[in-house]
Amino acid sequence: MKSFSLHITLLGELSVSADGKPVNLPASRKARAVLGYLAATGRPIRRERLCELFWDMPDDPRGSLRWALSKLRQVVDQGGVRRIVADRERVTLALDDTHVELRHIWVRLNDDPPLIPPPELREMAELLERSFLEGLEYAGTESFQQWLASERENVRLMHLNVLRRLALHPELTQAETVKWARLWQEATPVEEESARGLVIALAQSGRLEEARQSEAEFHAAAKEAGLPAAGSLLPDLLETPEIDPSVERPGESAQHRQLRKQKIGFCRASDGARIAYATVGEGPPLVKAANWLNHLELDWNSPIWGSTFSACSEFRKFIRYDERGNGLSDWDVNDISMEAFVRDLETVVDALELKRFPLLGISQGCAVSVEYAVRHPERVTGLVLIAGYATGWRIGASAEEQAHREAVLTLTRHGWGTSNPAYRHIFSQTFMPDSKPEDLDWFDEFQRQTTSPENAVRFQEAFGDIDVRDSLAKVNVPTIVFHARGDRRISVDQGRELAMGIPGAEFVPLDSENHIMLGHEPAWRECILRTREFMKEHWI
Repeated sequence: MKSFSLHITLLGELSVSADGKPVNLPASRKARAVLGYLAATGRPIRRERLCELFWDMPDDPRGSLRWALSKLRQVVDQGGVRRIVADRERVTLALDDTHVELRHIWVRLNDDPPLIPPPELREMAELLERSFLEGLEYAGTESFQQWLASERENVRLMHLNVLRRLALHPELTQAETVKWARLWQEATPVEEESARGLVIALAQSGRLEEARQSEAEFHAAAKEAGLPAAGSLLPDLLETPEIDPSVERPGESAQHRQLRKQKIGFCRASDGARIAYATVGEGPPLVKAANWLNHLELDWNSPIWGSTFSACSEFRKFIRYDERGNGLSDWDVNDISMEAFVRDLETVVDALELKRFPLLGISQGCAVSVEYAVRHPERVTGLVLIAGYATGWRIGASAEEQAHREAVLTLTRHGWGTSNPAYRHIFSQTFMPDSKPEDLDWFDEFQRQTTSPENAVRFQEAFGDIDVRDSLAKVNVPTIVFHARGDRRISVDQGRELAMGIPGAEFVPLDSENHIMLGHEPAWRECILRTREFMKEHWI
């Protein structure tokens, strides 16, 4: 195991130790907060960004930052190692020989070991109960407070991840399984999966009456929260010592059964970024390029993606992945760009050793699919493109539209990670203006959980620079392009231009106002049926 000379603790009060001995921190709460931010992000940060986070005008932010960095060098530049590296533009905390416990937990949870040993998971659970950067709530500006709130939510989600792993771990005793399942369920009282986990754990340990009582309490809480009625959580097979996860459970939806069969894996892109992918279903492969925003564990049962993913995996081995910067893939990456998006798709395809397959692209995933098909014509058998475009918003857009997009970037930068959904609602309403209020609420929260405020900005900037116009004419596979006539996010004219640029492409306008098609729409059903007909017609 690698030996670290410096340890930084971000969970609970910030602390630093060198070779096992505590190091005194600066008295300045701002300086400590700067150290916590640099350690948590683990990458170069612009000086302007640090000034914006920690100092209000009319102070001298740059001078204050220089002073804070001079104090922090006394803390982290231990053993003759220079760890704070700064130039005129950026500041970096080099972490090569430094152990940051929160980053270590994140890597372990998102790596691909078969099972994390119970002792390690128990230690993670204890650490993640602590508040992230405790006591530094008001050490910076409002922007810092928003970032801190977002990171604390990420820690909460990591804690839930660990509780879930412990509750479902095959190596624990029944008594300990019940303990962790109860903690998981208490943390998510109206989530069906955690409630089911506790009910099954109680029943398998012989506590049937408690299992029934727990189920009744869950149904009551879900009803009070206004959630749809769930089926029975108590399987018929509880007489057996173990429950076969492949067996259908009473009241369980087809989508949930498919989700349980989903297999998640990880691979690394050429620049080291870890990319998460998932496979589900049987038959020839269908690969979906990533789009804004994905999360392999959260999006399947959603009112937004659930119906589409279920339909895709009905007759195919459906393969999708979280692009870098969001979901289960690495968030702390240096490159978020069109080129990186294509590399990530290449990485997943290579990791799964896929030979021939059709590509499904949605929104900016269409441009990624086009570019991949041109670079790898020997692998792609066809393209299904939905709500796509060939050029981003910085190219060819009116000055008014560009100004609007820049304003949205500013709103995103300052408000994405807050509990107020108004900022994210900007996207939700343009993506799905014809959706139910509860669907919009779900998408608002889903976006917040799926990526960081900074990455949300980086994604939008990268989308603005997309340009695959020169690649369209080089596509030489059957292609069908769908686009909603009333799409408020990407105009139907952009979809039509995409189809016109691809030789022989079929263009299908759909009667909808939604950028993301919803399962209850006639337009969604038409899209699914036409896609299946298209694949049969071309033997894809």
